[in-house]
Amino acid sequence: MPRSTVFKRCFGHGVFSYGHSPQSFLVVLIAALFLSACEKTAEPAPVKGAVEVAVVEIKARDVRLSTELPGRTLAYRVAEVRPQVGGIIAERLFVEGSEVKAGDGLYQIASELFLAEVNRAEAAQLRAEAMLSAAVLKTNRYEDLIGKKMISQENYDDAQAALREARANVAVAKAEREIATINLQYSLIKAPISGRIGRSFVSDGALVEAEQDEVLAVIHQLDPLYVDITQSSKELLRMKQQEALGQLVKSSTGDTAVKLVLEDGSEYAHPGQLQFSEVNVDQSTGAVTLRATVPNPDGILLPGMFVRARLEQGITKSAILAPQQAITFEYSGSAVAMVVGEDRKVERRRVKTGQTYGDQWLILEGLEVGEKIVVGGLQKIRPGDEVTTVARESAADKDVQ
Repeated sequence: MPRSTVFKRCFGHGVFSYGHSPQSFLVVLIAALFLSACEKTAEPAPVKGAVEVAVVEIKARDVRLSTELPGRTLAYRVAEVRPQVGGIIAERLFVEGSEVKAGDGLYQIASELFLAEVNRAEAAQLRAEAMLSAAVLKTNRYEDLIGKKMISQENYDDAQAALREARANVAVAKAEREIATINLQYSLIKAPISGRIGRSFVSDGALVEAEQDEVLAVIHQLDPLYVDITQSSKELLRMKQQEALGQLVKSSTGDTAVKLVLEDGSEYAHPGQLQFSEVNVDQSTGAVTLRATVPNPDGILLPGMFVRARLEQGITKSAILAPQQAITFEYSGSAVAMVVGEDRKVERRRVKTGQTYGDQWLILEGLEVGEKIVVGGLQKIRPGDEVTTVARESAADKDVQ
């Protein structure tokens, strides 16, 4: 560009004149510096070259998927201990918070009255049996006499009736003795199940009644333990649809393994098994309850604990996985991937993601096998840019090897 033109751009079209004074020389020097700066800014910018980015080629593979759902632990069995006979608690026979076995004595009710009832019932039975023996002998004699016409038919019939009554009295006496014996046994309150017993709600000397509402203690069976898991009905419906289409293949045994993650983030050592799924959807949450059984030999799990349950869903056929660093999310929540086409130009592609698999996303929609997505250099490119690519091996490929 001619210097005069640059001069005009910098200083306009006005007349610029100067003499040979030092001040004039200084003005000329400053003008020259401005002219040099203008010439530099007027030079055209260099053409930007293609940016190099790292890409991963999309491949399909069979993936064993699992899902992580929230859950709560529950006791396998719960027994509320109540008295079956009334009386005064004479002694508590267990240590609060200890393990008890079914049949262990828990409380002893004062048994003197029950023992007396047993003795009375035994005496009543002996009396009834004695009356029965007399009735049998009398009936036998009357049978001989009636054959010889030495007694009336009425007397013989009365003897037969007395015999039947004596036999009934013996049966009643035996039943009353059994009841008295059972009540005596019930005076020792026993553990109905094995498990851990909590605190006692009564002390020695307390008066209790048969089948009262107030419990004496509560026993929880903690090995195994139930885990109630909640799963959204939407996710359950999606799994059933995938299974119907053959995209999800469940275990041939039909058993679903369950692994627990505790509140501190550690993984529980003993895996469990899924037992059943509720047939109703909770209208307030839109979730379905699943129940699993988990071994608890060490007593680490307690009822009411919050856990995360990992359930094996099955094998997804021809699943498409994408590295997590290749997927970004907009403010609206939509997932986006940058795809390099055959013309080496970048295309911004919206995708639909499923669950995570290691450090990758399961892609439900938006990507096809053979396409290349950008995993490195995303901050340097925009849609429509021409790029050069460097292939990078994905984690999925490493797993296959």
